Amino acid sequence: MRDLFLPQHRCRQIQRLTYRPVCATLFDAPQTSRPGPTHQWCRFYKGNGTQAVAPGAALTSPSFALDGGEEPEMAGIYVIAADGSPFRIGFAVSNEFSDHVTERINYLYLAHSKLRQASFGPEIRIGAAPDDIRGFSRIVRDGAVLWEKPFVSGEANMSHTFANLEYHHFKYGLFRAPGDVHVHMFGTATLSFGDGIRTQAGDVFEIGAEGFGLPLRNPLAIAEEEEIEIRQL
Repeated sequence: MRDLFLPQHRCRQIQRLTYRPVCATLFDAPQTSRPGPTHQWCRFYKGNGTQAVAPGAALTSPSFALDGGEEPEMAGIYVIAADGSPFRIGFAVSNEFSDHVTERINYLYLAHSKLRQASFGPEIRIGAAPDDIRGFSRIVRDGAVLWEKPFVSGEANMSHTFANLEYHHFKYGLFRAPGDVHVHMFGTATLSFGDGIRTQAGDVFEIGAEGFGLPLRNPLAIAEEEEIEIRQL
């Protein structure tokens, strides 16, 4: 399925569920009806459907942001049925765009740093994800590759199964509203920011993975400063 962009009024939840890429234990309870332990590190709300940016469109960093950096991740795409049952459509490459400078100031600012736009696609792989996913993340500046690194995902590189992470999100009834679409980004350990790269307007993020179709490309834009006035009704 190519160039899928979900309508803003239906894409209710964009979540980022992080993982540690190397861990000896894969948490799950596949032989019992009981779920595995919940992930104890981070889980952050990215926004509603207005924050979803189409492949090829600009990821716009707000004027107050201290950084606008890529995060190459796999995203699960879900739709909630009329009876409240979650259904997974499949998985897609995603860019969980974030503000890493703000994140480093104070751990409590991590949630603030995630309230940014995000993009996924342009293709969705229907069905289960491969156990070992290998991809690339690069930044192109002025037509030349500025930075590039491989990234990994899939349960062979995660400390929780997809099923366990899915359960611990959809166990909350407010996330099972019929007709809603959810996009879950499952984390990364590969960041250009960690290599000292500072992005700038006009840079192009490119993220791809074998078996997931065309790569995801988004240029970086910086928003103009807005004057926000709060009025009394």
